[in-house]
Amino acid sequence: MKILICGVGGRMGREVAKLALDGVRDATIVAGFDVVPLDTREFPTYTEWSAVNGEIDCIIDFSHHTATEALLNFAKQNNIPAVIATTGHTEEEKSNIIEAAKQIPVFHCANMSLGIALLVELAKTAAKAFPDADIEIIEKHHNRKLDAPSGTALLLANAIKEIRKNAKFIFGRSGQAKREPQEIGIHAIRMGNIIGEHEVIVGTDTQTITLKHEAHSRALFAEGALAAADYLCGKPAGLYDMERMISED
Repeated sequence: MKILICGVGGRMGREVAKLALDGVRDATIVAGFDVVPLDTREFPTYTEWSAVNGEIDCIIDFSHHTATEALLNFAKQNNIPAVIATTGHTEEEKSNIIEAAKQIPVFHCANMSLGIALLVELAKTAAKAFPDADIEIIEKHHNRKLDAPSGTALLLANAIKEIRKNAKFIFGRSGQAKREPQEIGIHAIRMGNIIGEHEVIVGTDTQTITLKHEAHSRALFAEGALAAADYLCGKPAGLYDMERMISED
């Protein structure tokens, strides 16, 4: 599998490169892309999409949500599948992803962890089992993360809303009135070097259930991205995610 890593100079881009160079998923790095020029011996890197060449089976993107449009334009022009692993997309950018998926296979997920995919399913099960319970989501990340709440927290909230159609998201509780029955509280913590923690708390008057996922290494996201790229190769145009990949496997 021949890949191009977009955002190769960033933390996650370097993690993907490290695993690929170790032969994970039989991946070979054809090229890297970043806005900042990089000097790498193992593969060429580019700062302009017009300069990229070579045979590419899939693009893995861990750059920034503002770079998505240019990446997708390149992918569509060259009929290359793309794994979009960035978060913080605007509604317009999300629409661009959906439109691109009509022409090429696109894997888009707020979190590339298999464990998070399992947490999502468990949260939906708990929400269904306890329809009247209060639900709160707490996410923790390092102090350099740009978006809040995290894309994964929103992924969890939207999954629960599939069960609770009338759910209303409350971001923090400063200045809020008494809690409403269908509220889902979402809280973001930014401190230190926390890689990523997500907690779903389901509480009734008689009991509390806590579901939690904690990332110990960023390598787990890189592993998931490579698995997604491997899965995407050969697929028809369409929008794919972790839930679909797991169900098909």
